[in-house]
Amino acid sequence: MAGRDRIRVAMPHGPAPVDRDGVSDYVAHLVRALDDAGVTVTPVPVRPAGRAPLRWLTATARAAERVRRLDVDLVHVQFAPSAYRFSGLPGLLPFRLPRTVPLVTTVHEYGSWAVPGWLPGPLWSLLERTRLWDRETGRLVPASAAVVVTNGGHDAAVRARTGVPTVRVPLAPNVTDRPDGTTAGRRLRADFGLPAGAPLLVFFGFVHPVKGIRHLIGALPALRRGHPDLRLLVAGGFTSQALPEAEARAFRDELTALAHRHGVADAVVFTGYLSPERASAALHAADVVVLPFTAGVTLKSGALLAALAHGRPTVVTVPDDGGDGLHRSGAVAVVPERRDSDALAATVGRVLADPVLRRRLAERGRTLAAGYAWPRVAAAHRDLYQRLLGRHDG
Repeated sequence: MAGRDRIRVAMPHGPAPVDRDGVSDYVAHLVRALDDAGVTVTPVPVRPAGRAPLRWLTATARAAERVRRLDVDLVHVQFAPSAYRFSGLPGLLPFRLPRTVPLVTTVHEYGSWAVPGWLPGPLWSLLERTRLWDRETGRLVPASAAVVVTNGGHDAAVRARTGVPTVRVPLAPNVTDRPDGTTAGRRLRADFGLPAGAPLLVFFGFVHPVKGIRHLIGALPALRRGHPDLRLLVAGGFTSQALPEAEARAFRDELTALAHRHGVADAVVFTGYLSPERASAALHAADVVVLPFTAGVTLKSGALLAALAHGRPTVVTVPDDGGDGLHRSGAVAVVPERRDSDALAATVGRVLADPVLRRRLAERGRTLAAGYAWPRVAAAHRDLYQRLLGRHDG
């Protein structure tokens, strides 16, 4: 598709670079995939300047003005509270956008936040049922012609609160597998001084208190009793939109001190943010990938999909509701308890001790991840845009 036949989309999103925000990383992948699918996307960061009290309001107005100047067919906002540092002001975007241009919103986080937080639940419900306002996204969800969700939990929450039509488009891996992965994995082990034959656990993704790293470090003493040379590679950056620099530094110091208290400081390596190439190498270096999120792991995790797509045996924690199809797929080993180092050590230890289990997890994980690919994500977006614009073929 070329020239004016291509659908033209403006995509407002948070201001952080890809090494500080998972949604920005998702946008970068999506823009490239949509370009291949015949859709021209112009990213529009909602970027505040300075630290003035109304900086997010000014940034929202400027982003809307840029969208108006672009003369696009459709506006697609990427929304997560953390992407906008938990400001509700980007929720005012629809007031400043062209009313004749369809609006789509993707909610990457939904169901646990409200602004202002003091408003009573019944009043929120009234505002949402009448589609006047949404407690998390302001006017974005109520004003959207369609809302894109990445998982069943968000789908149910949006529909129950607002009745706005939803379109479910799953995520895809946030790191692409590379053909030289095995060699790159060996090189990365050497770069970080890891013994060639030592069992290696890898956590991959932005490091945050909700990711369960404390409990993973707490599981290491028990695991090292059976594997004295075991190592843990924490592969990911600490500073992010969800964890500003000072808090990130304090959390890294806390984890370092925790490793010393458990007597495993020599077994833990923090890599910081890794480029996509190095992240792929880290996954290939892993004997087992461990994602011990404190709220549980579901298929809305791009880090999980990357681990599975790389064919790595992966251990995850189960959510409160028992999880989605992931946990019944046989593609992951499931820790039945969250925030529990003993349960984590038991499950990881079982995977480390059983090469047949590791091979089965790797094969089933790769098969599962094959259904989550960027061309399919882009095609689903393109089809949605075509329906909204009344176009019947690309």
